[in-house]
Amino acid sequence: MSNIKKIKAREVLDSRGNPTVEVDVVTENGIFRAITHSGASAGQHEALELRDNDKSRYLGKGTLKAVENVNKIIAPKLIGLDPVAQETIDNVMLKLDGTENKDKLGANAILPVSMAVCKAGAASKGLSLYEYVGELYGIIPHMLPVPMCNVINGGKHAGQENSIQEHMLMPTGAKCFCEGIRMVSESYHHLAKLLKEKFGAGGVLIGDEGGFAPAKMTLVEDRLEIMLKAVENAGYEGLIKIAMDPASSEFFYNGKYKIGKKSFSGGEMVDFYADLCKKYPIISIEDGLAEDDWKSWVLMTKKLGAKVQIVGDDLFVTNTKRIQKGIELGAANSVLIKLNQIGSVTETLNSIKMAHDQGWTAVVSHRSGETEDYFIADLVVGISAGQIKTGAPARSDRNAKYNQLLRIEEELGDKAEYPGIDFRLDHLA
Repeated sequence: MSNIKKIKAREVLDSRGNPTVEVDVVTENGIFRAITHSGASAGQHEALELRDNDKSRYLGKGTLKAVENVNKIIAPKLIGLDPVAQETIDNVMLKLDGTENKDKLGANAILPVSMAVCKAGAASKGLSLYEYVGELYGIIPHMLPVPMCNVINGGKHAGQENSIQEHMLMPTGAKCFCEGIRMVSESYHHLAKLLKEKFGAGGVLIGDEGGFAPAKMTLVEDRLEIMLKAVENAGYEGLIKIAMDPASSEFFYNGKYKIGKKSFSGGEMVDFYADLCKKYPIISIEDGLAEDDWKSWVLMTKKLGAKVQIVGDDLFVTNTKRIQKGIELGAANSVLIKLNQIGSVTETLNSIKMAHDQGWTAVVSHRSGETEDYFIADLVVGISAGQIKTGAPARSDRNAKYNQLLRIEEELGDKAEYPGIDFRLDHLA
């Protein structure tokens, strides 16, 4: 046993230059550090991200209250506990908070402690982090994920209103992860060349998730066309498919969806996506409808779910109560997994298990405000989810995850599997 000797939190910066919380958990095996991330287009049902609201510091976005909650409330209750008791430790923190959405302590206080404890638990067992996550989940991990790489950013990630937010490339035709990320990286650079030729330097401005944010390219069709042209120029036509995250709650007003100057009902939005799927090789749509428009989600899943992965993000917020409702209604066939939406490793694993037990897929995801912490890379392999969403192959906060996956693939060697185009089949009932 290597029990927890010390827990120390501090305020650090994320990829957008905003404060977030970093935690060190100290045991006899060393110092285990984790940093929580932060979302821009956050769902209203997410666990609370506690901010100081002190306008004299970081425009009110400081996290000193969350840091204090770790150091003065959480840490004293965890000193002396064995870090391998992940569920017990997470439950101690949840009881200390005592609210539905982490309103007292903040998910950004609880989560980095939970992640750092998980890393300490792995070391205590003499396992790599992905192996240890697999042990917690009850499997022997072996599967690398197909990456969803957001190469054109719109919406809040690019400072735009009423705009489709994410346009992603998925290298489903690759034979292994290392080949897949290379294919996307090469396509990304060809895309940069095309955008610069078309728009000049303004065409290759970078959004929050590392993708390009060309202000003059507002139509989703134009974005998808130039992405496919870049893929063709890179020599991977047919080997790379498209995934989308419209983040539609951001352009939902009074029962209507507004993209540019056009307005759509829920049914018309479903038809809009159906038409796009006929024209382009789209295999996954996340948050195509608003977070509480359950009726339209059911319609979309019935119409497109057999051929397209229908992913709930704001709809489910990694919360088992909302996932259960989605299962009962048939409102999707996949769950996006974001650790900070729910606030602890244990709750995250419970949400993934609920999805997998239903035959749904689970897509492990970053946030737009990211850090150098690559915990989610080990998480996605540990649960053999088969898909990860962590931005363009650009900026160290994104590539930290891809680089860790390259290391894990190398470590697994011949045991490593890459699902490719079959990324959904392993979990379909």
